[in-house]
Amino acid sequence: MKPENHALVIEKSDSLNAEFSFDLSEQKTLQIKFQGDWILENKRPSISALIKQMDSEAAVRQITFDTLGLSRWDSALLICLTKIIEKASQKDIPLDGKGLPEGAFKLLDLASTVPEKKGVHKKNGRPSFLFQVGSESVAFFNSFLEALGFVGEAFNAFSKFLTGKARFRRSDLMRIIQDCGIEALPIVSLISLLVGLILAFVGAVQLTMFGAQIYVANLVGIAMVRVMGAVMAGIIMAGRTGAAFAAQLGTMQVNEEIDAFKTMGISPMEFLVLPRMLALTLMMPLLCLYADLMGILGGFIVGVGMLDLNMMEYYNQTKAAVTLSDLWIGIVQSAVFGMLVALAGCLRGMQCGRSASAVGDATTSAVVTGIVSIIVATAVITVITNMMGI
Repeated sequence: MKPENHALVIEKSDSLNAEFSFDLSEQKTLQIKFQGDWILENKRPSISALIKQMDSEAAVRQITFDTLGLSRWDSALLICLTKIIEKASQKDIPLDGKGLPEGAFKLLDLASTVPEKKGVHKKNGRPSFLFQVGSESVAFFNSFLEALGFVGEAFNAFSKFLTGKARFRRSDLMRIIQDCGIEALPIVSLISLLVGLILAFVGAVQLTMFGAQIYVANLVGIAMVRVMGAVMAGIIMAGRTGAAFAAQLGTMQVNEEIDAFKTMGISPMEFLVLPRMLALTLMMPLLCLYADLMGILGGFIVGVGMLDLNMMEYYNQTKAAVTLSDLWIGIVQSAVFGMLVALAGCLRGMQCGRSASAVGDATTSAVVTGIVSIIVATAVITVITNMMGI
């Protein structure tokens, strides 16, 4: 009986020596022959005809390889073989890799046995509500303990400063004082002046109805000196200096400079955190006094310029309304705010991860933590002063 003709198709590149052919036998075995130099520098033939043959109606029961005519090969051969193997796996066609070069066979076998990285696929489904509440509660508790430990270390560093045993450079302290003090005056001036203007406008709308425009001086003076001056200065420093502290320490954490300090036996709390905490705590009362002055000036501009009040009359009314108790409450609040902002910025900076995005997250968290701390402290101090009748 005369055997049937085999279908033979040859694919080759036009200009470079890289080609292959495939032959489908009577037993439905597809043999693929590689010839020439299968390297990345050469133009390689398309395998579309081979893929079409594998997709044809004629069932292919097995795929074999013949590489006797193969001269040189590199990853170009592996790319072609990978496509063939992927298509064969989709069609459930078994492969016999005995005809492949030993190195190529080992590389393909190694690539197919590499374990999948953990976390590549996201887990399907959403965690339960109780699981989320529990996870957030545990994270909050751990964060609270970490913050409490940081505050304890800062207090220990401050006690060493009082006894003269703290190790830090005085030049760093003076530089940070300059950054927290005089360089912050322009933004404090602008914001405090605008806050004084706003308070005067709001008060004037209601007080003018009763012909009591003069009491705008009382409203602006007491509000700025007792609360608003310290609060606005604290919020400004949280967004300006607290964020800068977090970014500086976070960048040092990324560059492993803090680890270097620990290796050399230098305490980061004394060398880095203590100067920043001292500088901001010392400068905040002065910034608060300046913010009070600018806020009162804003109210003075509205009262004299829009409400037709006499300058001396406005001055005397403010002097009579504002007491030393109001002034001291504002100064004490500002010192507390300065310590809280410095601690928040340094804490988030020391907690920073080891990437650039972590520095941004630490900066954002420092600002949020500082502002929330200021608001909470304001509420607590207000309740205490009311209970004491001040």
